[in-house]
Amino acid sequence: MASAVLPSGSQCAAAAAVAAAAAPPGLRLRLLLLLLSAAALIPTGDGQNLFTKDVTVIEGEVATISCQVNKSDDSVIQLLNPNRQTIYFRDFRPLKDSRFQLLNFSSSELKVSLTNVSISDEGRYFCQLYTDPPQESYTTITVLVPPRNLMIDIQKDTAVEGEEIEVNCTAMASKPATTIRWFKGNKELKGKSEVEEWSDMYTVTSQLMLKVHKEDDGVPVICQVEHPAVTGNLQTQRYLEVQYKPQVHIQMTYPLQGLTREGDALKLTCEAIGKPQPVMISWVRVDDEMPQHAVLSGPNLFINNLNKTDNGTYRCEASNIVGSAHSDYMLYVYDSRAGEEGSIRAVDHAVIGGVVAVVVFAMLCLLIILGRYFARHKGLFSLTSSRRIK
Repeated sequence: MASAVLPSGSQCAAAAAVAAAAAPPGLRLRLLLLLLSAAALIPTGDGQNLFTKDVTVIEGEVATISCQVNKSDDSVIQLLNPNRQTIYFRDFRPLKDSRFQLLNFSSSELKVSLTNVSISDEGRYFCQLYTDPPQESYTTITVLVPPRNLMIDIQKDTAVEGEEIEVNCTAMASKPATTIRWFKGNKELKGKSEVEEWSDMYTVTSQLMLKVHKEDDGVPVICQVEHPAVTGNLQTQRYLEVQYKPQVHIQMTYPLQGLTREGDALKLTCEAIGKPQPVMISWVRVDDEMPQHAVLSGPNLFINNLNKTDNGTYRCEASNIVGSAHSDYMLYVYDSRAGEEGSIRAVDHAVIGGVVAVVVFAMLCLLIILGRYFARHKGLFSLTSSRRIK
């Protein structure tokens, strides 16, 4: 917003006097009389103050322009567009644009609304006050344009763990330029942005280089836009699809107690998880051949009637298009009585502990009884001794 002072009435009178001097003698007197009459009708600007405020509006919404006067003396107020065309002269609208509508007209204010604002409406609008000297103030309308479109693009729809991929996000045709932020899940990442300007509009493209891991599979990559014309979060996202080699784990189904003894049966299950899911799962015996009585069924390994010749390391191998992995199980077959001896020893220890507890309890009871007995007989002995002395 700024104010300016137009040529004063005395300046206008001086200019008119020069014109009258150059006029033919018959017309000179009439011009001077007209000049004096017009100057008498122009109010003085003493004490009056014209002011207005800048306006910021979102494209498509309504802008309100207000020309206000302090200490008004009924001077004429006029509003002009950036091309200096009169929008309103007092309460009359010479301009044919029906988007301009009068909201209020008085001696101290001329308020006008502009509906369906577009980027072409941006610029300076002038308020003029016809005083002596005349006053002028301008208001600047700034139009905000939110991004027309928000697009996210991933270089590869499917990535392999450990690979670095490129992700781009574009916010098109905004004013001013947008700010783009990146998130992987809840974690904010840093990208690199480029701004392209065309016809007072801005297109912003942000690039993110991302190294993916198996934990990123199914995690969203979010492009979020911040712009003064946008309320809340404007964002778009893509979910990562990451392929990774298998993770292998061996589970012993039985024997349930976990102790492998001669004559027992052993069942091992190979659990393999990967993306894509492994289709090749195999069992091998490291540095030896698989026992003849071993049975392989998909991810399961069965060995019936264990004996000490079955001792060794058994390996489960799984693979997919990304890679392969394995897990080992070391088998050691114990004697058939290994568990029983341990149980007998445990029982013996329990019996001994019980006997000791009973003996200790009996001794405590005996001590209590003896204590009471001696206490009573000590009293009798004292009484007898006193009688003898007498």
